Amino acid sequence: MLKNKTRIFKALSDPNRLRILKMLQIRSLCVCEITEVLQLATSTVSKHLSILKDSDFIIEEKDGKWVNYLINTNSTDPRVSSFLSRLDFWISDEATITKDRILVKKVDRNILCAK
Repeated sequence: MLKNKTRIFKALSDPNRLRILKMLQIRSLCVCEITEVLQLATSTVSKHLSILKDSDFIIEEKDGKWVNYLINTNSTDPRVSSFLSRLDFWISDEATITKDRILVKKVDRNILCAK
């Protein structure tokens, strides 16, 4: 169905959503951690996460008081799995992605979410 394909392209059409996907390939993150790396408003990050979730790229898991976002490794849509497996080919050498990779390893939800 064209609507489902359009949803996938919409999810991939924003640089911040691509950055989120690359961050989540490193490790699962909470919204506070993603917000810190992207330096965007929490509401904006939440909207990006919603779009990625609706297109089946990511899932969320509740862990006590945390909601962790992670790559959906069991997507029922082969296009999603195919794109995720090729994401490094498309954007891993971008300077912003390299910078994000460093920041993701440093962000700590226990400090950020306590603010």
